[in-house]
Amino acid sequence: MAESIEPNKEMISSFGYELIREELLHDLLGKDAPDILYWAGKRLARKYPLQTEEDLFSFFVEAGWGKLTKNLENKKEIEYELTSEVIQKRCKENTHATFQLEAGFIAQQIEQKKEVICETFEHPRKKGGKVLFTVKWDKKDNIHT
Repeated sequence: MAESIEPNKEMISSFGYELIREELLHDLLGKDAPDILYWAGKRLARKYPLQTEEDLFSFFVEAGWGKLTKNLENKKEIEYELTSEVIQKRCKENTHATFQLEAGFIAQQIEQKKEVICETFEHPRKKGGKVLFTVKWDKKDNIHT
């Protein structure tokens, strides 16, 4: 990892986190919030390059984003699932909740590992209280060309 991530004994409340994430950022960024958050996630991933998939899972927990697990992987895509009490609450109570920060972060981490351009799509499951992310790529879209 480029920068060490140390667990912080002082944790922000989920209310404080949601206040900033879902209210303040959306007020400041307006209708472009999801796009800006996606690119912010990519930028964070470049700042915190992770070596393994386990590092990715650990980062999500340490960042307070939830528990990330892999559901499936094939030659052209990976599907991840994100769960937590906060995710359940966001899915249930906030109809405009987006997970584009996480999607951008995942896209950039996978892009750095596979060395192909990746894009991640979020699929909130409001009834299930979780988010599925589908990372897609084309082996012809090499990042070094």
